Amino acid sequence: MEIGQLIITLLIGAVCGWLGSKIFKGSSSGLLWNIIIGIIGGFLGGWLVGGVLGLGFKNVWVSAIVYGVIGAIILLWLWSLITKKK
Repeated sequence: MEIGQLIITLLIGAVCGWLGSKIFKGSSSGLLWNIIIGIIGGFLGGWLVGGVLGLGFKNVWVSAIVYGVIGAIILLWLWSLITKKK
């Protein structure tokens, strides 16, 4: 992976994680957390929406952001279940 691709991946991951935390109203722990959630969410959303459901977009940027946000929301929801205080 080239440095330019890495920077774009990190930026898209940060945006997706930030958007996911705003939509889910989850607790955001900063830029690094948003990047991690966004990148992992991108893989999860891509697998779920693109692979399992077979939905896609013609624009690669739009699909990367939509998949990432959907995946980030799912991850934040799962995280809230795991860390839920009893």
